[in-house]
Amino acid sequence: MSVQLTVSLVVYGFDEGVLSDTLTSLRQAIRIARDDGVLDGANISLVDNADHADTLEPLLRQCMHGIGDAVQVDVISGHGNIGFGQAHNLVIHRGDSEYHLILNPDVIVDAQALSAGIRYLQETPGAVAASPAIVDGQGQPESGCKRYPSVFDFMLRGFAPSWLRQRFRRRLQHYEMRDLTSDRIQADVPIISGCFMLFRHDALRQLGGFDPRYFLYFEDFDLSIRARTVGHLSYLPQMCITHLGGNSAKKGLHHILMFGRSAYRFFSSHGWRWL
Repeated sequence: MSVQLTVSLVVYGFDEGVLSDTLTSLRQAIRIARDDGVLDGANISLVDNADHADTLEPLLRQCMHGIGDAVQVDVISGHGNIGFGQAHNLVIHRGDSEYHLILNPDVIVDAQALSAGIRYLQETPGAVAASPAIVDGQGQPESGCKRYPSVFDFMLRGFAPSWLRQRFRRRLQHYEMRDLTSDRIQADVPIISGCFMLFRHDALRQLGGFDPRYFLYFEDFDLSIRARTVGHLSYLPQMCITHLGGNSAKKGLHHILMFGRSAYRFFSSHGWRWL
């Protein structure tokens, strides 16, 4: 049976150099997964939520040059800024690939990541999605898996001064699942990060993809909780990425307000936990 992968990246404002590095790393990871015999072909879609098609199309083809006819690429544009989850849904709802990768345009994919992730899903029928080990741009471990949050956790993590966060360090480490180790798979994770989600495509379509009511933020939390109704989410330390993204609390008032609206929707849907 031919094993296919679809990949969706949503682009709004972006750094061309970083996106080029992301796509180049993705090309290498796809090539190794094919060489390892776990993947036959892939379709990579850049979903343009702004008006960058003239830049994105040649960049995508340049970064994927030489990978072969088994990898198809396209840019989806002209729909305006419909939000993160809704934009990914444009790709999720089409095609019939075995696996689908939700990928941020500021993630560097380790060369072995897709090979490790696809092989794990092939060998683990109960797993619906896998989450990687993550480091930031300075090589420091980043939290990609989380336990169910409280409002207090978010206030501490996003807005508290460093001295106060330090006082609640153990609490935040528990929420961020800092107890996960680099040598052990965790086969039942509550929430995984939307910067890199490797899903079984049929399960993702069964769930309806992302809830389009989330314009930005918390769509990955919501999808994670719904995904656990059809299988388990796994932390896979052999699957590694570097995430160059930033903290939402440092992106200005507009983003903070969007964060607050999405948080209200999430807790209203899945249950309030204040402390």
